[in-house]
Amino acid sequence: MGDLARAGFDDIIDARSPAEFADDHLPGAINLPVLDDAQRAEVGTIYRQVAPFQARKIGGALAAANIASHVAGPLSDRNGGWRPMVYCWRGGQRSGSFATILDQIGWRVARLDGGWKAWRALVVQQVDQIGPPAPLLVLDGNTGSAKTEILHRLGRRGVQVIDLEGLANHRGSLFGAMPGGQPPQKLFESRLAMRLAALDPQRPVVIEAESSRIGDLTVPRAVWKALITAPRLRIEVPLEARAAYTAAAYAEAIAQPGRMEATVARLAGLHPAERIARWGAMTREADWPRLAAELMAQHYDPRYGRQRLRHAALERAVVSVPDLSEAGLEGASAAVEAAIARIFP
Repeated sequence: MGDLARAGFDDIIDARSPAEFADDHLPGAINLPVLDDAQRAEVGTIYRQVAPFQARKIGGALAAANIASHVAGPLSDRNGGWRPMVYCWRGGQRSGSFATILDQIGWRVARLDGGWKAWRALVVQQVDQIGPPAPLLVLDGNTGSAKTEILHRLGRRGVQVIDLEGLANHRGSLFGAMPGGQPPQKLFESRLAMRLAALDPQRPVVIEAESSRIGDLTVPRAVWKALITAPRLRIEVPLEARAAYTAAAYAEAIAQPGRMEATVARLAGLHPAERIARWGAMTREADWPRLAAELMAQHYDPRYGRQRLRHAALERAVVSVPDLSEAGLEGASAAVEAAIARIFP
């Protein structure tokens, strides 16, 4: 998997249909379908209900036209030294026909042996069986502690990091949905597998504390096992600073009419009715820092505290951060980096 990432192809072409591509694809691949979704369904129906030969004849004509369109369109600016790799579902007719035409033009084209199916097997092996090749350190802390921001700053400092929430496009909380929505589970796993394959196994990697689900996505088995058994470093930030930071960080959610009130209403089964009503009133009054503070104190912090007790023996250090200003975040990042050096001498 890591070899594929470093193979140096100019383009990776996914010759499958758009629906197959949307469900999962090799990171960085471009979709140039040999058959679109409707054509693939039509050819499959003819294959099953009429005759395989008729299906191949119609499919071949459609494929030739589509490939010609790709060569004359998206690939028209590629020069003679262009080096693509093409794959389809299992390395069969679709990628074979595409690669043959590209080869006849004079390009040095490669095919992925076994196609997407072989790729998927490597992904499953990496995320469900092997897991992270480097030692993990879990960055813990209550909601609003700027863990993700600190994680990104550590990355800019040269520390190895895995941003699960970034890969999942979700902040991991009830309010955590992000623009664009989440990728399908398989695509999330492909992105994660590539990140794992790129790690230096000789250096520790920092990952944010998560539950087993991030929004609608499940953290794969081997990664989850490594996460819940790894040493932990906790960020400790005063409630008022966390509330102010969170109110600013969730600005796009706040700006969507009715979204926050509807999300608060989903907590109805977990809190007294008068509390839900008060939080609903805060959303209508746009009292975001106060709402954030109450949600943290009365909903998130108690739950995080109970979860943290289960991992108490794994905690190695606590970094106290007085505020989440630019200076505070830089100071926190430096302190965490120093703690990493002590935990992994």
